[in-house]
Amino acid sequence: MRRGTFRDDTVDYAAVGATHAPDLMQYPPERSIPAENSWRIGSGIERFQSAGESLLTWTAQRASGLTVEDVRPAPGPAYAGVSFDAEGTPIAPSKNDVEQRFDAEGTPFAGPGMTLRLHGRVSGMRADAELRVISVTEEKRRIGFVLGTVGGSVVRGEESFDIDWREDNDEVWFSVRAFDAPNSLLYRFVPALVKRRRRELFARYLRAISPLYATPV
Repeated sequence: MRRGTFRDDTVDYAAVGATHAPDLMQYPPERSIPAENSWRIGSGIERFQSAGESLLTWTAQRASGLTVEDVRPAPGPAYAGVSFDAEGTPIAPSKNDVEQRFDAEGTPFAGPGMTLRLHGRVSGMRADAELRVISVTEEKRRIGFVLGTVGGSVVRGEESFDIDWREDNDEVWFSVRAFDAPNSLLYRFVPALVKRRRRELFARYLRAISPLYATPV
């Protein structure tokens, strides 16, 4: 059951949208550790559409052993979220009203401004967090969204998830980019734990979206 109360907080980091910056790996936000990877997960429009729907219905998180709960749409019907161009520059929303969709269990699809809670463990390390959906992309050849931390996590930062259907060769690729700034004292003193946590999360996301591909291409 969803909680009756909801904290409409802002995210707990400054570089909102930085996972879409082309130079993320070279110039990550201050005190954060960047990461990115891409995997070929098939080809064709059917693969693209099925992977895109899986992504927007939280499959990457749920099938990774994490519990998704307290999913709440953004306050007010007119919030369309921020989006970004190919260079990572924020652009104005293209429409004011966003139609809310639900999966078979009644959980809302990922939508801009939405807040949710994750619970679970990754390699024995806590993966609890409150998150906000920063933006959602649904285009002819790209589907994806960006998650930013609001609080309650051992790290603060952002993750972007994208499914791309490439026009030149018909291949479908799944990409994840992230930056993590340690919150807990342990992670601050042992940055290698942040990188280990991120590698495990990336591996779980890939298995969740494409079980046939257990290793990067």
